[in-house]
Amino acid sequence: MKKLFTSESVTEGHPDKMCDQISDGILDSILAKDPLARVACETAVTTGIVNVMGEITTNCYIDIQEIVRKIINDIGYNKAEYGFDSDTCAIANFIHGQSSDIAIGVDESFEKKNDVLDENKFIGAGDQGIMFGYACNETEEFMPLPIVLAHKLAKRLSEVRKKNVLDYLRPDGKTQVTVEYDGDKPSRVDTVLISTQHSEDVSQDKIKQDLIKNVIEYIIPNELLDKNTKYLINPTGRFVIGGPHGDSGLTGRKIIVDTYGGFSRHGGGAFSGKDPTKVDRTAAYGARWVAKNLVASGVCDKVEIQLAYAIGVASPVSTFIETFGSEKIDKSIIYYIIDKVFDLSPGGLIKVLGLRKPIYRQVAAYGHFGRNDLNVPWEELSKVKEIKDILQKEGISI
Repeated sequence: MKKLFTSESVTEGHPDKMCDQISDGILDSILAKDPLARVACETAVTTGIVNVMGEITTNCYIDIQEIVRKIINDIGYNKAEYGFDSDTCAIANFIHGQSSDIAIGVDESFEKKNDVLDENKFIGAGDQGIMFGYACNETEEFMPLPIVLAHKLAKRLSEVRKKNVLDYLRPDGKTQVTVEYDGDKPSRVDTVLISTQHSEDVSQDKIKQDLIKNVIEYIIPNELLDKNTKYLINPTGRFVIGGPHGDSGLTGRKIIVDTYGGFSRHGGGAFSGKDPTKVDRTAAYGARWVAKNLVASGVCDKVEIQLAYAIGVASPVSTFIETFGSEKIDKSIIYYIIDKVFDLSPGGLIKVLGLRKPIYRQVAAYGHFGRNDLNVPWEELSKVKEIKDILQKEGISI
């Protein structure tokens, strides 16, 4: 049966993504000086102003004004004619310390209070919640094809702007890709949608021709495009006013863009601006790490993993897997592998994945998962051999 599935992405100049990058830029700056800091930083932007909010507890000093202005400049909002200027925008700081009621559950977990010996379980989860991870073998990134292509198009849109290949482009932009599947296999790209901010003195015909040549055909493999592929470029006919001047932005409002493009379920928690004691971030990374290693080891073709946590408790209160009928071994063995191979406590994930490092701003645009262009620890296939060794020991062949 043939079916269509669509995913979207946005450029680094989209107002919501600006906020994600600012929040993670502040987090990285703090973690570089104080790896044990507690950070929950959110950002809101609108015309001419950046509001930085949240709870931060740290022993270091950072210059928030300088960090925010540099990130905005790096994105490309550095001229008044773009509707937002890194040099002249106002920056309001509304940061205060973390609640002591939350801190006590993180500092001293339920397990530590009850004499559990595993030191990784001394860090309690920073909140309750459910997190999902997903992986499939339809791309080399172990990600669904629609979100992979949407991210690559958005990233390319920023590249041709920054390199002055298309000097009339402006920082704000969105992409969307509809892929036709034949059964479970992607067969072709049905529709490509790009909306990009631009200067006033360029025609829509030129934008369309340039983007098809320099962005779409540059990114999407030729064998996925055919005479029936539809190209929708700036379908409203004009996109001059953009960025925070055209729409307000807020940290954590692009959680589907950040993850799997809607292909997998989502627990609802955002990532950016949160230190690794927050399971919204750490457990989502951990679940992706588990899922990717399971698929890469061959035990299933695709898998979705749900983890659930209670505030102040280190061990997950539940683990659930969905393999969509693609498993090559009994599901009970997959649960056994997860239990044996992966420590999914916040402390365990922080330690094994090295999550107290300043590594987060780089994933605040163009997706947190499937980033083969980056060396992020939750994308490493570091447990494949261990999984295969267990299967061999149990006498299970795939």
